[in-house]
Amino acid sequence: MKLVFYSGGDDKDNRQLDKDFVQLIGKKNPVVTFIPSSSYLSEQEFKVFVKHYSKYKISRFIHFPVDVPFDRIMLQEVLRSDAIHMAGGNTFYFLNSLRKAKLLPKLREFAERGGVLTGLSAGAIMMTETINMAAYPEFDRDENSVKIKNLSSMGLVDFYFFPHFKNSSRYDAAFKKYSKTHKKVIYACPDGAGIVVDGTEIRFVGKCYAFSEGHKFVIN
Repeated sequence: MKLVFYSGGDDKDNRQLDKDFVQLIGKKNPVVTFIPSSSYLSEQEFKVFVKHYSKYKISRFIHFPVDVPFDRIMLQEVLRSDAIHMAGGNTFYFLNSLRKAKLLPKLREFAERGGVLTGLSAGAIMMTETINMAAYPEFDRDENSVKIKNLSSMGLVDFYFFPHFKNSSRYDAAFKKYSKTHKKVIYACPDGAGIVVDGTEIRFVGKCYAFSEGHKFVIN
Protein backbone atom coordinates (compact mmCIF):
# COMPACT_ATOMS: atom_id res chain seq x y z
CA MET A 1 0.00 0.00 0.00
CA LYS A 2 1.25 3.47 -0.90
CA LEU A 3 -0.16 6.38 1.10
CA VAL A 4 0.89 9.95 1.87
CA PHE A 5 -0.57 11.90 4.79
CA TYR A 6 -0.19 15.67 4.42
CA SER A 7 -0.97 17.89 7.40
CA GLY A 8 -0.96 21.24 5.60
CA GLY A 9 1.35 24.16 4.91
CA ASP A 10 2.65 25.78 1.76
CA ASP A 11 4.52 24.31 -1.21
CA LYS A 12 7.95 24.86 0.34
CA ASP A 13 6.92 23.16 3.60
CA ASN A 14 5.76 20.04 1.79
CA ARG A 15 8.61 19.67 -0.69
CA GLN A 16 9.89 16.41 0.79
CA LEU A 17 6.41 14.89 1.00
CA ASP A 18 5.84 15.84 -2.63
CA LYS A 19 9.09 14.17 -3.66
CA ASP A 20 8.07 11.03 -1.77
CA PHE A 21 4.68 11.13 -3.49
CA VAL A 22 6.24 11.32 -6.95
CA GLN A 23 8.68 8.55 -6.08
CA LEU A 24 5.82 6.31 -4.92
CA ILE A 25 4.13 6.73 -8.31
CA GLY A 26 7.37 5.65 -9.96
CA LYS A 27 6.46 6.27 -13.61
CA LYS A 28 6.65 8.98 -16.24
CA ASN A 29 3.57 10.93 -17.28
CA PRO A 30 1.22 9.59 -14.60
CA VAL A 31 -2.48 10.43 -14.27
CA VAL A 32 -3.35 12.11 -10.96
CA THR A 33 -6.93 12.62 -9.78
CA PHE A 34 -7.88 15.50 -7.49
CA ILE A 35 -10.89 14.90 -5.23
CA PRO A 36 -12.00 18.10 -3.46
CA SER A 37 -13.87 17.88 -0.15
CA SER A 38 -16.61 20.01 -1.71
CA SER A 39 -17.43 21.13 -5.24
CA TYR A 40 -17.78 24.71 -3.99
CA LEU A 41 -14.81 26.70 -5.38
CA SER A 42 -13.15 23.40 -6.32
CA GLU A 43 -12.28 24.59 -9.82
CA GLN A 44 -9.99 27.18 -8.28
CA GLU A 45 -8.48 24.60 -5.91
CA PHE A 46 -7.91 22.27 -8.83
CA LYS A 47 -6.03 24.95 -10.78
CA VAL A 48 -3.74 25.53 -7.79
CA PHE A 49 -3.21 21.77 -7.48
CA VAL A 50 -2.34 21.41 -11.16
CA LYS A 51 0.05 24.35 -11.10
CA HIS A 52 1.83 22.95 -8.07
CA TYR A 53 2.31 19.38 -9.27
CA SER A 54 3.20 20.47 -12.79
CA LYS A 55 6.54 21.41 -11.22
CA TYR A 56 7.14 17.67 -10.85
CA LYS A 57 6.56 17.05 -14.58
CA ILE A 58 3.03 15.74 -14.04
CA SER A 59 0.78 16.88 -16.88
CA ARG A 60 -2.33 14.66 -16.77
CA PHE A 61 -4.92 15.50 -14.15
CA ILE A 62 -8.57 14.66 -13.44
CA HIS A 63 -10.90 16.87 -11.40
CA PHE A 64 -13.42 14.68 -9.58
CA PRO A 65 -15.84 16.39 -7.15
CA VAL A 66 -17.96 13.74 -5.43
CA ASP A 67 -20.83 15.82 -4.04
CA VAL A 68 -22.28 16.37 -7.53
CA PRO A 69 -23.51 13.72 -9.99
CA PHE A 70 -20.92 11.83 -12.05
CA ASP A 71 -21.22 9.00 -14.56
CA ARG A 72 -19.77 5.51 -14.65
CA ILE A 73 -17.24 6.36 -17.36
CA MET A 74 -15.82 9.21 -15.28
CA LEU A 75 -15.50 6.91 -12.27
CA GLN A 76 -13.71 4.29 -14.36
CA GLU A 77 -11.19 6.89 -15.52
CA VAL A 78 -10.59 8.00 -11.93
CA LEU A 79 -10.01 4.46 -10.69
CA ARG A 80 -7.52 3.90 -13.53
CA SER A 81 -5.43 6.86 -12.29
CA ASP A 82 -1.93 6.27 -11.01
CA ALA A 83 -2.60 8.43 -7.95
CA ILE A 84 -5.61 9.96 -6.22
CA HIS A 85 -5.34 12.97 -3.93
CA MET A 86 -8.09 13.83 -1.44
CA ALA A 87 -8.11 17.50 -0.48
CA GLY A 88 -8.71 19.27 2.80
CA GLY A 89 -11.92 20.88 4.04
CA ASN A 90 -14.76 19.88 6.33
CA THR A 91 -14.12 16.25 7.20
CA PHE A 92 -17.73 15.43 8.07
CA TYR A 93 -19.08 16.83 4.80
CA PHE A 94 -16.37 15.02 2.84
CA LEU A 95 -17.07 11.66 4.49
CA ASN A 96 -20.81 12.08 3.98
CA SER A 97 -20.30 12.81 0.27
CA LEU A 98 -17.95 9.85 -0.23
CA ARG A 99 -20.37 7.52 1.55
CA LYS A 100 -23.38 8.75 -0.43
CA ALA A 101 -21.45 8.21 -3.66
CA LYS A 102 -20.45 4.71 -2.45
CA LEU A 103 -16.81 5.54 -3.03
CA LEU A 104 -15.22 4.49 0.25
CA PRO A 105 -14.84 0.80 -0.71
CA LYS A 106 -13.71 1.73 -4.23
CA LEU A 107 -10.98 4.04 -2.92
CA ARG A 108 -9.92 1.36 -0.45
CA GLU A 109 -9.65 -1.16 -3.28
CA PHE A 110 -7.67 1.36 -5.34
CA ALA A 111 -5.08 1.62 -2.56
CA GLU A 112 -5.03 -2.12 -1.89
CA ARG A 113 -4.22 -2.93 -5.51
CA GLY A 114 -1.26 -0.54 -5.57
CA GLY A 115 -2.63 2.87 -6.52
CA VAL A 116 -1.02 5.80 -4.72
CA LEU A 117 -3.55 7.46 -2.39
CA THR A 118 -2.76 10.76 -0.71
CA GLY A 119 -4.71 13.11 1.51
CA LEU A 120 -4.37 16.60 2.91
CA SER A 121 -5.83 17.26 6.37
CA ALA A 122 -9.45 16.03 6.02
CA GLY A 123 -8.41 13.86 3.09
CA ALA A 124 -5.64 12.30 5.17
CA ILE A 125 -7.98 11.59 8.08
CA MET A 126 -10.23 9.79 5.58
CA MET A 127 -7.61 7.05 5.15
CA THR A 128 -7.79 6.05 8.82
CA GLU A 129 -10.38 3.81 10.45
CA THR A 130 -12.57 6.69 11.63
CA ILE A 131 -12.69 10.46 11.28
CA ASN A 132 -12.97 10.91 15.05
CA MET A 133 -9.89 13.15 14.99
CA ALA A 134 -12.00 15.73 13.15
CA ALA A 135 -14.26 15.90 16.20
CA TYR A 136 -11.47 16.32 18.74
CA PRO A 137 -10.33 18.28 20.67
CA GLU A 138 -13.32 20.48 21.45
CA PHE A 139 -11.35 23.69 20.92
CA ASP A 140 -10.16 22.67 17.43
CA ARG A 141 -12.66 20.56 15.55
CA ASP A 142 -14.73 20.56 12.37
CA GLU A 143 -18.41 21.38 12.52
CA ASN A 144 -20.60 18.34 11.87
CA SER A 145 -23.02 20.34 9.74
CA VAL A 146 -24.34 17.22 7.98
CA LYS A 147 -25.16 15.58 11.34
CA ILE A 148 -23.62 12.21 10.51
CA LYS A 149 -23.24 9.71 13.33
CA ASN A 150 -21.30 6.95 11.61
CA LEU A 151 -17.71 8.24 11.53
CA SER A 152 -16.11 5.09 10.13
CA SER A 153 -13.95 5.61 7.05
CA MET A 154 -11.47 3.61 4.94
CA GLY A 155 -9.44 1.86 7.63
CA LEU A 156 -6.24 1.63 5.58
CA VAL A 157 -3.91 2.12 8.56
CA ASP A 158 -3.83 1.13 12.19
CA PHE A 159 -3.35 4.62 13.65
CA TYR A 160 -5.16 7.94 14.02
CA PHE A 161 -3.91 11.05 12.22
CA PHE A 162 -4.30 14.60 13.50
CA PRO A 163 -3.25 17.44 11.13
CA HIS A 164 -2.35 21.08 11.92
CA PHE A 165 -1.00 20.06 15.32
CA LYS A 166 0.33 22.84 17.52
CA ASN A 167 2.99 21.79 20.02
CA SER A 168 1.50 23.26 23.18
CA SER A 169 0.42 22.19 26.65
CA ARG A 170 -3.23 22.58 25.65
CA TYR A 171 -2.99 20.07 22.80
CA ASP A 172 -0.74 17.80 24.85
CA ALA A 173 -3.27 17.55 27.67
CA ALA A 174 -6.13 16.86 25.25
CA PHE A 175 -4.37 14.07 23.38
CA LYS A 176 -2.79 12.46 26.43
CA LYS A 177 -6.29 12.21 27.88
CA TYR A 178 -7.75 10.84 24.65
CA SER A 179 -5.00 8.26 24.23
CA LYS A 180 -5.71 6.79 27.66
CA THR A 181 -9.06 5.47 26.47
CA HIS A 182 -8.25 4.62 22.84
CA LYS A 183 -5.94 1.78 21.83
CA LYS A 184 -4.63 3.15 18.55
CA VAL A 185 -1.66 5.50 18.58
CA ILE A 186 -2.34 9.10 17.50
CA TYR A 187 0.19 10.62 15.12
CA ALA A 188 -0.09 14.41 15.34
CA CYS A 189 1.71 16.42 12.65
CA PRO A 190 2.24 20.18 12.36
CA ASP A 191 1.86 21.81 8.95
CA GLY A 192 4.76 20.86 6.71
CA ALA A 193 5.09 17.44 8.32
CA GLY A 194 3.43 14.18 7.42
CA ILE A 195 3.59 10.43 7.01
CA VAL A 196 4.52 8.20 4.09
CA VAL A 197 3.36 4.57 4.04
CA ASP A 198 5.14 2.36 1.54
CA GLY A 199 4.10 -1.25 1.99
CA THR A 200 4.93 -2.20 5.57
CA GLU A 201 7.27 0.80 6.03
CA ILE A 202 6.07 3.99 7.74
CA ARG A 203 8.25 7.10 7.35
CA PHE A 204 7.75 10.39 9.15
CA VAL A 205 8.63 13.61 7.36
CA GLY A 206 9.34 16.58 9.60
CA LYS A 207 8.83 16.66 13.35
CA CYS A 208 5.78 14.61 14.29
CA TYR A 209 4.40 13.52 17.64
CA ALA A 210 2.83 10.32 18.91
CA PHE A 211 0.35 9.95 21.74
CA SER A 212 -0.23 6.54 23.29
CA GLU A 213 -1.55 5.36 26.66
CA GLY A 214 -1.43 8.85 28.11
CA HIS A 215 2.12 9.63 26.98
CA LYS A 216 3.63 11.90 24.32
CA PHE A 217 6.57 10.95 22.14
CA VAL A 218 8.58 13.08 19.73
CA ILE A 219 9.30 11.59 16.28
CA ASN A 220 12.21 12.99 14.22
